[in-house]
Amino acid sequence: MGCDRNCGLIAGAVIGAVLAVFGGILMPVGDMIIGKTIRKEAVLEEGTIAFQNWVKTGSEVYRQFWIFDVQNPQEVIVNSSHIKVKQRGPYTYRVRYLAKENVTQDPENHTVSFVQPNGAIFEPSLSVGTENDTFTVLNLAVAAAPHLYPNAFVQVILNSLIKKSKSSMFQTRTVKELLWGYKDPFLSLVPYPINTTIGVFYPYNNTVDGVYKVFNGKDNISKVAIIDTYKGKKTLSYWPGYCDMINGTDAASFPPFVEKTRVLQFFSSDICRSIYGVFGSEINLKGIPVYRFVLPAKAFASPLQNPDNHCFCTEKIISRNCSSYGVLDIGKCKEGKPVYISLPHFLHASPDISEPIEGLSPNEEEHKTYLDVEPITGFTLQFAKRLQVNILVKPSKKIEALKNLKNNYLVPILWLNETATIGDQKAEMFRKQVTGKISLLGLVEIVLISIGVVMFVAFMISYCACRSKKAK
Repeated sequence: MGCDRNCGLIAGAVIGAVLAVFGGILMPVGDMIIGKTIRKEAVLEEGTIAFQNWVKTGSEVYRQFWIFDVQNPQEVIVNSSHIKVKQRGPYTYRVRYLAKENVTQDPENHTVSFVQPNGAIFEPSLSVGTENDTFTVLNLAVAAAPHLYPNAFVQVILNSLIKKSKSSMFQTRTVKELLWGYKDPFLSLVPYPINTTIGVFYPYNNTVDGVYKVFNGKDNISKVAIIDTYKGKKTLSYWPGYCDMINGTDAASFPPFVEKTRVLQFFSSDICRSIYGVFGSEINLKGIPVYRFVLPAKAFASPLQNPDNHCFCTEKIISRNCSSYGVLDIGKCKEGKPVYISLPHFLHASPDISEPIEGLSPNEEEHKTYLDVEPITGFTLQFAKRLQVNILVKPSKKIEALKNLKNNYLVPILWLNETATIGDQKAEMFRKQVTGKISLLGLVEIVLISIGVVMFVAFMISYCACRSKKAK
C-alpha cells in the first residue's frame, strides 16, 4: 500500500515536471513557429496577408483641412500689421481609396514597383460646411511673383498685370478652389504660355505618386517595404548631403519585429524628405497591443539644436542664419514657389516665426504626428499625419500689392490631418489570425509551466512527508 502511494506521488511529480518542461520547450519552439509564419506572410508577393493589405489599404483614409481665414486683410496691406487668422474646419475628404497600380515584381532584385493613384472625394457628413464656403486667404500667385521673378524690370510688368486683373495680396476663394485649383486672373493675363491654374494641391485628382520601387522582403525580411528608388532615383535632388536620401518605407508598414528602441524611418512625398518617428507609448487599439511612434520636435529643430538638420537649412531669409526652427523650406520641390511646411499652428517652431500671426494656439495632442504600429508584423494600424502649409511673403518695391510690407511674413494657409484607423472587421481578423493565436500560445505555455511546477512541488512535498512519517 505504502509503495503504491509513494509510486503515485513520484508519478505525479514526474508528470508535473514533464508538463513544466514541455511548457518551457514550447516557448522557443512557439516563438520559432511564429517568427517563421510572420517572415512568410510579411513578404510583398501575391498570396500573403501583407501583400493583400499593401495593394489596397483596408482602412478608410481621411484628410481633414482647416483653413486660416484672414480677418484683417486691409490693415496688413496698408500698415504691415500682424495678420489675424481664424481657423475654420474641418473640411473632410476621403483619400487613398484607390489600389496601387502598375504593381510589378522584379524577382532578380527582390523588389516590387508601383504607383499610388491620387484621388479625393468630399465627405459632407464629416465637414462643417460645403466645398463652396469662402475664405479670405493669401493670393498665391501674387505672393509667389517676387520669388519666381526677382528681376526688377519683370516685376514692373507683372505689377501692371496684377493691377489690371484687380488682384491684391489677399483674395476670396472657396475651399474647392483653394485646395484643388482655380484659374488665376493675374496669371491669365501673362502674354506667354504658362499654367494659369493654381491651388495648394493642384494637380491632385487623376495624378499618381511614384513610381516607387520597394524591397519585397523575399531574400531579407528586415528590408521588406523599404524604398529602393522613388521616381527612378535613390536620392531626391532637393537637399545637399545625406538630407537628400530616401530612407525607410512609405509608413504604411515597416519590417516586422519592431522594438521600442528602433527609430522608424519613412519617406513622405508631401514634405519632400525622409523623416522618422521615435517610441512614445504603448496603446491598446481595438484589443490589439500597438506601439505609438511620434514625430519628435527634434526632426524640425534648427542645426544649433540638432546638427543632423544642417542640410535642411537652405533659406537665410526665414531661418535667420539657421537659428530659427520648426519650418521646412520645400521651394526646390515646388518649382521655386515659396512653400514652407511646419506642424499645425507652428507647433515646436521658434517664437519669431509665429510672432507676426495672431490667432494660433499650438497643442501637442491635436497637432502632433504619430503612427500606431503592431510590433510583431510591423503593420501601421492607425496614424495621424498633421502638416501645415505656409507661404513666405516678402516686400517688393515694384509690386504695389506688396509695397507697404515692412517685413517678411510666413503666412499659414491651411493645416491638414490625414488619419486612418483599422476597421472593426479588419481588427477582428487581425486578432484571430495574428495577436489571438500568439496570445493563446503564450497562455498555453504559462498554464503548462504553472500547472507543471505546482504539481511537481505538491507531489514532492507529499512524497517527502510520507517518507518522514514512515521513518518515524
